[in-house]
Amino acid sequence: MKMITVDDVRAAAARIRGHVVRTPLTVGPPGSGFLLKPESLQPTGAFKIRGATNAVALLDPAQRRSGVVTHSSGNHGQALARAAAGQGVPCTVVVPEGAPEVKVERIRALGARVVMATPERRAAVARELAESERLALVPPFDDPHVIAGQGTVGLEILEQSPEVATIVVPVGGGGLASGVSTAALAVRPRRVRVIGVEPELAADAAESLSAGHLVTWSPERTHRTMADGVRVCLSERTFAHLDARLDGIVTVTEDEIARAVAALAHGARLVAEPSGALAAAALLAGRIATDPGRPEATVAVVSGGNADPGLFARLVAGQG
Repeated sequence: MKMITVDDVRAAAARIRGHVVRTPLTVGPPGSGFLLKPESLQPTGAFKIRGATNAVALLDPAQRRSGVVTHSSGNHGQALARAAAGQGVPCTVVVPEGAPEVKVERIRALGARVVMATPERRAAVARELAESERLALVPPFDDPHVIAGQGTVGLEILEQSPEVATIVVPVGGGGLASGVSTAALAVRPRRVRVIGVEPELAADAAESLSAGHLVTWSPERTHRTMADGVRVCLSERTFAHLDARLDGIVTVTEDEIARAVAALAHGARLVAEPSGALAAAALLAGRIATDPGRPEATVAVVSGGNADPGLFARLVAGQG
């Protein structure tokens, strides 16, 4: 399996320039000792717009006419819908039943066709539609163009914080962590570590990396976490990238996730969905060491802010 390179990430950065936000680095909650990369400020509220925009830009003319299809709980679906609409490409999104309604409605509002499926069947239904309707399949993470696009988060951090020594990223399907670790390893080898974070209730990546081979958790297990954006498991492609390039992975509890969402809202004035708060949760809980007095040395990626309004209100009020 071919691994992406930093040249792929740099090419993606040039391709998506002007179509996505170059998000700033902002201070974390008071006393936290780290900076934040708020990808929640993207037009679709999450980092996924980077990979989707890169993938759509690389479609051939026939694929552009037929359209694209993906499966997504929300953020990638929104990103692909926006990227496709911006380039005049029809888009279909297969959404797992039980996904937050706010995300589903946003996908529809961006002009995409929504097809519902059970969580177990979401990927299969997307593949079936791709074959029967001759659509180009753009997976949420198991795609080199998508991974390269997500890696631009890492390139930006390295440019924005020359003193960065640790980048902390959420891990679901592993596309973001694969791209960011590729960029860090190539641009500053052995000088910047990239640490992934998963919920304890959806820790397939941690188990896979510990075992040395891909381990898949059932939807019944991963759906126990409130962090709906990381309920998916690694693919062979993303496992290979993380096994070779990620410096470590830690897990956090549901209570720690809830406290991080509240801390980001109260202390950093950021709306973060539970999945987006994972990196901050690990740092706030002390699972990853920081450098006292040097907040610029550690950056936590806030990967998304498309929170269910009711859940977000409860978490901010401390009722998680």
